[in-house]
Order: sequence, then C-alpha cells, then structure tokens
Amino acid sequence: MSTKTQILNHEEITKKINRIAFQIYEDNYDEKEIVIVGIAKKGHLLAKKIAVKLSEITTIKITDASLLINKDEPLSEDITLSIDPKEIKNKVVILVDDVLNSGKTLIYGVKYLLNFDMKRMSTVVLVDRNHKRYPIGTHYVGLSLSTTLKDHISVEFTNGKMAAFVS
Repeated sequence: MSTKTQILNHEEITKKINRIAFQIYEDNYDEKEIVIVGIAKKGHLLAKKIAVKLSEITTIKITDASLLINKDEPLSEDITLSIDPKEIKNKVVILVDDVLNSGKTLIYGVKYLLNFDMKRMSTVVLVDRNHKRYPIGTHYVGLSLSTTLKDHISVEFTNGKMAAFVS
C-alpha cells in the first residue's frame, strides 16, 4: 500500500505559478505575443493558469494551446497541436508540463514544435524530479525535488484546487 504525501498545496502552487508568470514576462516584456503550449492534460491545465496570470500582469497577447502526445510511447501516435502551427510562426513559445521525470515527454514535445518556425522557445515544469534520461533543460521550474526512482509525483486538479503529491 502506497501513501501519498503532499509536497505542494493549492496556495503554494499558486505562488509558483505567479512567480513563473512574472519570470516569463520579465524575459519577454518586449514581445507582441506569447504562445503558451501545455502538454495535455495536466501540463495544459497548468499552462492555462500561467496564461491567465500573464494576462493579468501584461498587455501582451497570450495564446493558449494544447499539445497532445502519448507520454508512454511518443512515437506510437501522431503528436497534435490544438492551434494551427502557423500561429506560432515568429512568436515566443512556452512549452509547459506538470512534472519532469525522465524528460522524454518534454523532449518529444520540443522536437515536434521545432518543426515550426518560431522566434524562441522556453520550457516550464511545476516539479522537476532531477531524474533526466534525456538532454532537456527547463527554463522555469516551480520546485526541484530529488526523489528516488520508485517515488511517483502527481499533480492533481480537483474542484478548482491544485496539489502535488509524492507516493
């Protein structure tokens, strides 16, 4: 039987989202538009929250998009973007996921987006577990957490509240 231990509560995650949004704004204050692409499903939920905060603190146009990828076998199915890829042309793209474990999902997401001509790309994760097996870095991190390989990190979105757990 595994037990879950909360590592971030709703208020802590909200503070991290706010900090990440301000960091993104500071790095891109002179842009006309920023495209926030969240890896479906939880990465997109997080991306939407970052997009809302960015919209509150800046007049830069914020476009929200979802990237659908098979997290277990990224090459087994086509990766799909919820917006027309022409909408990211010459724009700053921020790729968001909830947890960085091995880096596989994030690197395949980056690989897919690199097929399109964008101005610049950055990556965001709420929790970085520091178990990378792929050469991927993150620009914005909510929490770096050293865990064992057996640990499982989950970010849960229920009834408008967010929490992160290790089990």
